[in-house]
Amino acid sequence: MEFNVDKWSGRGLRLTGTHGVRGWGAFITSVGRKVPKANVSLQVQQVIKKANGMGVAASFLRAELELNARLREMEFSDPVCCVYSPLEYAWEPHRAFVEKYCRSPKEVLFLGMNPGPFGMVQTGVPFGDVSTVRDWLGVSGDVRRPETEHPKRPVLGLDCPRTEVSGARFWGLFRSLCGSPDCFFRSCFVHNLCPLAFLDREGRNLTPADLPPPQRERLLGACDETLRRAVAVLGVGTVIGVGRLAERRARRALAGGTEGQVRVEGIRNPSPRNPQANRGWQAAVAVRLQELRLTPLLTAPPGV
Repeated sequence: MEFNVDKWSGRGLRLTGTHGVRGWGAFITSVGRKVPKANVSLQVQQVIKKANGMGVAASFLRAELELNARLREMEFSDPVCCVYSPLEYAWEPHRAFVEKYCRSPKEVLFLGMNPGPFGMVQTGVPFGDVSTVRDWLGVSGDVRRPETEHPKRPVLGLDCPRTEVSGARFWGLFRSLCGSPDCFFRSCFVHNLCPLAFLDREGRNLTPADLPPPQRERLLGACDETLRRAVAVLGVGTVIGVGRLAERRARRALAGGTEGQVRVEGIRNPSPRNPQANRGWQAAVAVRLQELRLTPLLTAPPGV
């Protein structure tokens, strides 16, 4: 399959030819001129204005959007063919999620790696399986179609009929433990270290681990900085990496300084690409949460 589109859609995706994605975040006009950054970063400016002197949710969103602005300047080569940025085209449901559930400091941050093709790519919510986002979390909002999409991975938003297996497993566990979203978010929040999703030429999902090492380290270095900001904004005492890569990056990012006082632990990755996740993931992780003494946070009534 050959792609010859060399154009940034302005909504989170760019396809190129054989040399990967070049400057995926540059807004290009029909004559190839970059649009001034003042126009590109309008979302950032609006959130910064709102965040000044305001609460946790606005500060968290500000950190995310400032990271996204930095990532627009990065270039990705083979095996990357497509880059999706759901914090841009799925901004409405993402903002609704943060503003609904991130109004106060948290004790625990569950940290995923990056968006999945049928989860956050569609909904803007980490591990955001469509039915869970719509029916349990009660999050909605307009998800725009990127002007250019990989034909095997269209963005259908909350109308996407596919199930995000990782998200269904992740939120299914906490639905069974907590009963209600308010019980979970009273003490916890969920965040992806990297806000970008990557696809190869055949439409297969790539994780940051699949990127060429120099590009991976530049990308994750910027994401590590934002993780430190997120931890400070939320005031968390424990970060739980969902999968070994997320756990390792959290340990690296939070080592030393005031963030070094944050406990970093891990749970199994719920991805079907992880063989262990396909054999009793929910039961194994429930036991792990008990070992980490986190279960009381997820089950106790308010004030206990």
